[in-house]
Amino acid sequence: MLGLSILFGVVAVVFAANWNSSARSSSTVKVVVAAKDIPLGARLDVSALKVVEWPEANALAGSFKEPSALEGRVVKATLVHGEPVIEPKLAPRGASGGLAGSITEGRRAITVKVNEVVGVAGFALPGNYVDVLVNMKENQSQEKPISKIVLERILVLAIAQEATRDDTKPKVVNAVTLEVTPEQAERLDLARSVGTLSLVLRNQVDTQALATGGARPAELLSLSKVATADKDQNTGRGTRSGRRTVAPVHVHVHVEVLKGTERSAVEF
Repeated sequence: MLGLSILFGVVAVVFAANWNSSARSSSTVKVVVAAKDIPLGARLDVSALKVVEWPEANALAGSFKEPSALEGRVVKATLVHGEPVIEPKLAPRGASGGLAGSITEGRRAITVKVNEVVGVAGFALPGNYVDVLVNMKENQSQEKPISKIVLERILVLAIAQEATRDDTKPKVVNAVTLEVTPEQAERLDLARSVGTLSLVLRNQVDTQALATGGARPAELLSLSKVATADKDQNTGRGTRSGRRTVAPVHVHVHVEVLKGTERSAVEF
């Protein structure tokens, strides 16, 4: 009886400890989330927010418990329905609504004119990242053109006059607003004054910077020659004086000649 009592006591202690642990892990806290999709630059009000029970173990840093604490704040990133509202996604207190409130501190917004080709056929949407390519004359006297990437991984803030993101289809516009540092704004303004700008769409998670030397007509021609030479070598064809020659083709012919009752064979 004493042994059974000890055994039951140990089992009860273990059960109670597990129950307390599960109770702590399942405890929740109140978190304010978006009650609907909220576009970038929008000013928050209580009607766009709601309070839900959130697992305490997974509570996000910078979250809020009361919607009233967010009244009048401006979001600097698009919020989807049910997403927790956290401080890093909000503009500083007192910031005005619209695009200005969504600009990261220390950065600037600059708008560049584009067309259906330069604007990546409308696939550059708010929230995407692009590289900026400039085509200009390397030497004004000799007029040698060069194409060079001058800015990398630049955030698209808005297209035309819209800062909301719609992933359903591309939208061709005539202007794209980019978020840049003051130094990048100077380089971009200079680039568009001396040449033609193009946007190069890049992967969202690609953060690698590449140092390129630019592309020039002579390099394009040299690459074309190399490619032609490789193709000729693979197909067994050679070149002479810049002209491609065709290798001779040998054909074997067997002919039988009949003279009366005599038969003979001739090879060509």
